[in-house]
Amino acid sequence: MNRRDFLTGSGFAVSAFTTPVTRWLVTPADEAADLADGKQVGRADLEELRDAAAEARRWDSKYGGGNWKANSVTVCLQERAAPLLRGSFTDDVGRDLFSVTSELSRLAGWTAFDVGQHDVAQRHFIQALRLARAGGDVQLGCYVLTTMAMQSLLRGFPSEAVDMAQGAFERAKGRAAPRVLAFTKLIEARAHARENNARTASRVLAVSEDLISRADRTSGDEPAWIDFYHHARLSADAAEVFRDLKNPKASLAWNQRAAAMPSGVFTRSVGMRLAIVGTAHLQARDLDHGLALGNRSVDILARVQSSRAKDYVREFNTALAPWRREPSVRDFIHRTRTELGVAA
Repeated sequence: MNRRDFLTGSGFAVSAFTTPVTRWLVTPADEAADLADGKQVGRADLEELRDAAAEARRWDSKYGGGNWKANSVTVCLQERAAPLLRGSFTDDVGRDLFSVTSELSRLAGWTAFDVGQHDVAQRHFIQALRLARAGGDVQLGCYVLTTMAMQSLLRGFPSEAVDMAQGAFERAKGRAAPRVLAFTKLIEARAHARENNARTASRVLAVSEDLISRADRTSGDEPAWIDFYHHARLSADAAEVFRDLKNPKASLAWNQRAAAMPSGVFTRSVGMRLAIVGTAHLQARDLDHGLALGNRSVDILARVQSSRAKDYVREFNTALAPWRREPSVRDFIHRTRTELGVAA
């Protein structure tokens, strides 16, 4: 792939996903991955790339995609991984090289997505899907496609997100770990909720929960990049599903099932969750409780560089509309504007 061509252009277009997604659904794994061209690539090179990916995931969760360390995954991808792809390697090493480079490309897309660079993110996701195919890594391809579905969902294309999540599930079924498949169903449920389809969202969410339970009962190998998805994460996202469905009772009930996450490790996730639950309290006409959670969310998210996280505060501010004249609400709106750059 020509990196210079790949990283030019602008604007998110959901239609740009059509061809790469179709190709992956038809043929999710290439037949061979060996190459005899340049410098010999070995297992030590792969371990270095895996360590870089693991480090980027940790920093992204703690400080957001705009943090310099999380953003360094792009430098690693371009300056370390790309030259290795032009080296010499056996089929086994080649498949692992393509897979870990796919993971790095997905992470580069994720950090760009998190800071609102949606065009850059989209191109990285497309590249990650192709690299997963080159590596014959069907379950990583499934995860990348699910991430693409999430981007489409949050850019305002829920029906396309449903199609992508369903396609990822059906193509990887029988070839991906239950936890990986469970995540596809979570994103599908979130997309159905954005379409205000409560019955289908609830049914698909239950499928995700069943798959997590199956994963917990088995001792099979799972990729490191899916270790975040457990019942606690499902419960937290379910609270968002029912917030979107404007069902605060169900949203708050799911939140009670979600285990507390340490803010020092999952800073962005904790801040977003507080905004989601606060919004649910506002939907239940509980202004005091909602504002208390909103202020705690701002306390945490002020330390994070993530435009995606700010979108949750923006949605919270929108839910404050019935109380615009209240002094406490005016003070909160002023605070989000001055500390986060978020207006109503």
